[in-house]
Amino acid sequence: MIGENVKRILQELPPGVRLVGAAKTRTPEEILEAVDAGLEIIGENYVQEAEAAFAVVGHRVKWHLIGHLQRNKVKKAVPIFDMIETVDSMKLAREIDKICLKVDRSMPVLIEINSGEEEQKAGVFPARAASLIREIATLERVKVQGLMTMGPFTGDPEDARPYFQITRKLFQEIASLKIPGVEMRYLSMGMSNSYKVALEEGANLVRIGTRIFGERQYG
Repeated sequence: MIGENVKRILQELPPGVRLVGAAKTRTPEEILEAVDAGLEIIGENYVQEAEAAFAVVGHRVKWHLIGHLQRNKVKKAVPIFDMIETVDSMKLAREIDKICLKVDRSMPVLIEINSGEEEQKAGVFPARAASLIREIATLERVKVQGLMTMGPFTGDPEDARPYFQITRKLFQEIASLKIPGVEMRYLSMGMSNSYKVALEEGANLVRIGTRIFGERQYG
């Protein structure tokens, strides 16, 4: 079933759009089934879960961190992930840069936008995004490659559209600034319930979990 779901979604996606399989709470065996069906990017919310899955799956796929990253977990995250989609502060970016220097690698990142401007949620408010990106662009090993936003978790997919529109507009504005060292390539928006709306609003990375793996089982 997982394999069939992956194949169906990959066929549905427009050219140039990449699928991130959101693997929160999934077993390495479930992830392998998705990989065998053609999934090329695994999205993990937690470093600890990613470590367990990475030990089994390894470098057969790309790994994206799609959950909030605590600074004390950066040391463990850097060797695993090929992209961190949730950078929202200079402190976090600086820590990533420091660890990357130690292990001699660069880290592509997306800046997480709090498009709903909700104080309790992660992400930088849209008005602060450009100045944060200018700051991060001064770091040697952290490479800004686009934006990410969450939008609402549930409800009518149309409810997410304004959040996606705000983020796409911001993406275009930042691209037009031509900040040295910043490459606006990826717009990561949309989850299982909202990815079709996200595609209409310009997403080229979509993070899909339930439609690939089925409903999560909570023990």
